[in-house]
Amino acid sequence: MNILFVCTGNTCRSPIAEAILKDRKLESVVVRSAGIYAMDGGNMSSNGKIVLENESISFAHKSTSINESLIDWADLILTMTGSHKHTIIQAFPQAISKVYMYKEFVVPGNTQDVTDPYGGSLRTYEHTFKELSALTDELVKKLQGEQR
Repeated sequence: MNILFVCTGNTCRSPIAEAILKDRKLESVVVRSAGIYAMDGGNMSSNGKIVLENESISFAHKSTSINESLIDWADLILTMTGSHKHTIIQAFPQAISKVYMYKEFVVPGNTQDVTDPYGGSLRTYEHTFKELSALTDELVKKLQGEQR
């Protein structure tokens, strides 16, 4: 299964989510990330890198802008906010059946956004990491249930 995480700039939430899921080393799951308004080739935020390093998750990242080939590649697209989901559906209507907010996918009915740490302190990034880690725990359970 190909999973694509999407946020705004592909420098904070989506690359952290990508790193967390890759660190779980699930068989037959390939993970990438992109941003709605990303500049191709940008770096992950400094605090994002620090949080991953502090959690012993190794990860190399260059930002990528969402594009049709990524949309086609993905079996599942998980966005950080409702506006990200709406933007993708508007731009790529063929993807409607595979685009979900991360929280709504793992906890049906939950339409809350994932906290955006952009420009925040290390503590803010740690909070977002914990939020994404908990969501990933639920995602892994859901994926493993589907694989049985």
